Amino acid sequence: MTGIAVIGVGYWGRNLVRNFAALGVLSSVCEPGEEARAMIMEIYPGVTIHSEPEAAFSDPDIKGVVIATPAEMHGALARRALDAGKHVFVEKPLCLDVAEAEQLKQMADEKGLVLMVGHLLLYHAAFQALFEIVKSKQLGKLRYIYSNRLSLGKIRREENALWSFAPHDISMILQLAGEMPHRVMASGAHYLTEGVADTTLSHLTFSDNLQAHIYVSWLHPFKEQKLVVVGEKAMIVFDDTKGPSEKLLMYRHQVGWEGEMPIVSKAAPEPVTFAESEPLRNECQAFLDATGGHARPPSDAAEGIRVLRVLDACQKSIVQGVAMDLES
Repeated sequence: MTGIAVIGVGYWGRNLVRNFAALGVLSSVCEPGEEARAMIMEIYPGVTIHSEPEAAFSDPDIKGVVIATPAEMHGALARRALDAGKHVFVEKPLCLDVAEAEQLKQMADEKGLVLMVGHLLLYHAAFQALFEIVKSKQLGKLRYIYSNRLSLGKIRREENALWSFAPHDISMILQLAGEMPHRVMASGAHYLTEGVADTTLSHLTFSDNLQAHIYVSWLHPFKEQKLVVVGEKAMIVFDDTKGPSEKLLMYRHQVGWEGEMPIVSKAAPEPVTFAESEPLRNECQAFLDATGGHARPPSDAAEGIRVLRVLDACQKSIVQGVAMDLES
């Protein structure tokens, strides 16, 4: 059985600890906070607790390391874990620099290790069902995609809303598009902390006139987590705030012509069924499967780098106020 160490047990790290414990592979937890260590010790009495990650890196029984620390620590910790010969699952973003991410991937490849990033929604059963619908051409040619990730709260001072929220949406959009955008244009505004955007709007342009935009904010009156995909034959909406019967809806609206007059024919929404499961459990299992040599995870290092390149271009666009071109 693969031994897993989780580094960082803040808000999200605790969920990772819970899932790897439920999968029967949690061996140790590394956390500098005394209260957090005491909490883990009480809930998981059989798990080894460390205050520093070096203890996990040097433990030969630890085969995989899960990093759930602040984003600015991701790159250095991933490098140390890979250098110690451990498979690595790092929460999004992979790191904060594209060149560093490419170095980490090269390091993992050379050592034959798994390097995976936590793009959770790729493992959501509703999104997986949506992706299969797109892949099977049920929507026809894609025209545009938009994603809103909005809420009041979870306000950060060290990273802006783009880096905090948008990686999920970028990862989904890139998978649906099947390619990188060739141009991005983004704007943002800060209201609470100087230089830290509380709201951003990013526009992605792909080949064949496919367009996408991503609107994120933590200064919004209500929670919205919605992905809309519009094709020439039909449209589909993934609303993660809804219950299972309304989470994924297909709209077979049609637009025809009478002479030069466009005629819209609306259709009732059709629920799309999918097998319910916890996305994070699926993601944790994907990491274990990958470390066992069974399957490449959807959010591998290459995918993490693609998302990071788009994030980086969007950030530069916000700062410089101009569109940014990306190489394919």
